[in-house]
Amino acid sequence: MRYLYQKYLYNSPLDADPARRVEKDTFTSRMIAQPSESSTATQAEFNAWLTEIRDLKNTVATLRGALEQGQIDKEKAVQAAGAAGNADVAQLKATVAALRHAIEQAPINKEKSVQDAVVAANQEIAQLKATALALRDALEGAELEKKQSVQEAVRSAQDEIWQLRGAVSALRTSLEENRTPH
Repeated sequence: MRYLYQKYLYNSPLDADPARRVEKDTFTSRMIAQPSESSTATQAEFNAWLTEIRDLKNTVATLRGALEQGQIDKEKAVQAAGAAGNADVAQLKATVAALRHAIEQAPINKEKSVQDAVVAANQEIAQLKATALALRDALEGAELEKKQSVQEAVRSAQDEIWQLRGAVSALRTSLEENRTPH
């Protein structure tokens, strides 16, 4: 009976309180030290009970230590999982921020690309207009030179024709004078 009482006493959830444990140990010691009159236990049985009590106390201490270590390990695992979760959340937040920035920049980059293309096209158009104007000026200059050359050639030819006509006329006159006897 004492064994059952002691087993119950040491497996109680109140064992965690050190003051309660000292109180129980004192009570148990008194119970063992003052056996009741109805007890006919021998010294060997008494020593066996004390040994069993000591073993049970050691078992309880070992189990309590294992339980505490299990709780510590569990808390560490929870903290590690929380830290890993927080790291994942931080990484996801960074990814979301980067994607949000990229999405916000996409229309700006597109608009800039369009503006750059328009500027490049306008510059090319201006260059082409300048080239066309230069070619037109060169063509007009070439046409003017050609006209001047043609006019000069015509003038030169007309001058030569006048000179030749004058020479022909002078030769005709001279021939006529030579043909007519004087």
